[in-house]
Amino acid sequence: MPGTSRLTVSHHAAELALAGCAALAWYLTFSGLADMSTGPGTMGLGLWGFLAVWALMMAAMMLPALAPLTSTYLRTIRAVPSRRIRAIRTTALVGGYLLTWTGFGVVAYAAATLAGLLAEDAPDIAPWVGAAVLVAAGAYQLTPLKDFCLRHCRSPMAFLLHVSGYKGRLRDVRVGMYHGVYCVGCCWGLMVVLIAVGVMNLAWMAALTVVIFLEKTWKYGPALSRITGVALIVFGFFVPSHPELLPGLSMTAGM
Repeated sequence: MPGTSRLTVSHHAAELALAGCAALAWYLTFSGLADMSTGPGTMGLGLWGFLAVWALMMAAMMLPALAPLTSTYLRTIRAVPSRRIRAIRTTALVGGYLLTWTGFGVVAYAAATLAGLLAEDAPDIAPWVGAAVLVAAGAYQLTPLKDFCLRHCRSPMAFLLHVSGYKGRLRDVRVGMYHGVYCVGCCWGLMVVLIAVGVMNLAWMAALTVVIFLEKTWKYGPALSRITGVALIVFGFFVPSHPELLPGLSMTAGM
């Protein structure tokens, strides 16, 4: 069964490469961005600089949870004899996926800008807005739409059937973007929480990465999603009396 062995090695190699990319993104995040303020706003960055940082953060946070899909998707190109072509197609898949998250980064930039303005111009209102954001993000974790998107991310076979008709040189980019849309639908609430606690809050980044990974890969992931939602709602009730809990909406943090 040498063909099967080579395919298995190919799957593992792709997963290891994905884990390596995520590890590199984490290293670059810690080494190059750890000194940035966790306070309100866009860390002093313009749109393009923010999007570059956001793409790096998404690579660190989201790529580990993408490994099961990548492994499954490789089975659809197992007839391709060239390792180089398989590598190019896998890279295109990941690139399309990150492109979708970079597009969401435009929304994140606008939200971070508004958070900075709110913290500076209306510091008494900011904690209440932050509490509402946490409650809304937590409530979304309990909705049917969250469950629908999470099922897609956890069971990619129906997704693969949908994209099997994609043709052309950019088909793998389209596949990555298509999956990315569902992933944004699954995780956008957690990313809004990240803006509220400070875009470069590395401790929250790490915690949310673990939650996202377990949601998508652990057999109790759906239950964890609901527990996370309830925890965010409870956390939100503490924010008005303790605004320092949300550095992304408090001028006292890192200023």
